[in-house]
Amino acid sequence: MTALRAMATGLALLLAAACTAPAPPRDQAGTPGATVCTRPSGAPEAETATTIDVIEQAYFCILGNHYSGATLDARSLLRAGFAALTQELNREGHDLPEATMPALTGDRKADWATFETAYRTITNQVPGLRDKTAVVTLEAIVAALDDNHARWAHDVKRHPDHYDGDGYGLGLETNVNGSQVSGDPGTAVGPLFVTGVQGGAARAAALRPGDLIESINGSAPFIDGEPTPAITALYPEYPQARPVRLRLLRQTTGRRWTATLKPGLYQRDPDSLQVVRSQLLEGDIAQVRMTGFTPDSADRVLRAVSRLRKGRTLTGIVLDLRGNGGGSPAEAVRLLSAFVHGKVTAYQCTVDGECETTRTDDTVELLDLPLVVLTDRGCASACEHFSSAVKDLRIGRLVGTRTAGVISGPAQPYLLANNTLLSLPARHHLGPNREVIDRIGVPPDHHVPLTPEDAAAGHDPALAKALTLLRK
Repeated sequence: MTALRAMATGLALLLAAACTAPAPPRDQAGTPGATVCTRPSGAPEAETATTIDVIEQAYFCILGNHYSGATLDARSLLRAGFAALTQELNREGHDLPEATMPALTGDRKADWATFETAYRTITNQVPGLRDKTAVVTLEAIVAALDDNHARWAHDVKRHPDHYDGDGYGLGLETNVNGSQVSGDPGTAVGPLFVTGVQGGAARAAALRPGDLIESINGSAPFIDGEPTPAITALYPEYPQARPVRLRLLRQTTGRRWTATLKPGLYQRDPDSLQVVRSQLLEGDIAQVRMTGFTPDSADRVLRAVSRLRKGRTLTGIVLDLRGNGGGSPAEAVRLLSAFVHGKVTAYQCTVDGECETTRTDDTVELLDLPLVVLTDRGCASACEHFSSAVKDLRIGRLVGTRTAGVISGPAQPYLLANNTLLSLPARHHLGPNREVIDRIGVPPDHHVPLTPEDAAAGHDPALAKALTLLRK
């Protein structure tokens, strides 16, 4: 569940990064040598079948390029891959007596040879399942890294004029309890409720802000205050979305009913697709909403502030980063540099603790305006880079709820032989105070969650708090 998400944004950045110059190939030990995986020099060609050779390439690419590769017990990857293989055989009704996990020794090359022999022996008996077993095996190997910025992008098709997102029109990335549910639904805090309807099935079902989601496919989203696996049904990975049955309560009328939402692509309001939107609020306060750190987004924010500044003296900026799934670290640094100079904004560290500093770009002109940043559980990756620096460097104040905790480290794409991209972080991200943000998130200075009553009334308590702080 990617920040949350942030899958479409992450893929766009992955493909953008693919246009950079290729890095030297690495061998199985992670040193320059035989070509195992390379940085792409352009957009990938058409995807071909995933095979055991592609899995091998990805396995050694991980060991040579992931920040934990030098210390990783590679057997954990192979065990996860083999477990996925056998589970797929069982699902398809073709489990085999020979499908037993071979003994591994800890020697990475020897263990791969053992794994490959067993894999070929098994899949040769079920040739009709070769494609599916290869895909689930490689997916499981990547998932075994337990790294929110490690991803294998394959079979991804997007329509340029439509937004798929959650597919239901509920706007889960930003609008359904966005302050509570991030890319990890296990962090959710009840109740689960609708705060906005973007279109699609949710609009067709006449859902409204404030509607409580009491059950999902017949199961409660929370039991004794703890989130249940039922919530994950609202976060399908495209295009595996399925119809979801919701039991809803509209507190303003007491009405209870059931609605089945069928996922699908739908046209969104063009204004809602703008990465940067701005307006002038009472008291000459600039409000800028930024949904992603995409290329040139920092400059778009600065231009928006400049336009609002013409003919008046601004008294502050509310930067709304709720639902911002991240993007380019360079854009985060550039925007930070409009508020402070001469500072370290983050550290990027190897597994053995050697860190590189990320510093402000002091060529960016300072805005010299008070800042309040709105955050929630949808603020991930580069958004957390920005938010943690605002907090640690005392650039401004954070209002809302804790961020997603989805900031393992900046990822780089590697091209596999079947023209798919494997994205891996080479270093781990730490905040300006060298604190770990990944899996923890950045806590706000002022905790202001949204309630169902707020949503139903169209009230934004976080924004109200921000304006109070700036008007003092």
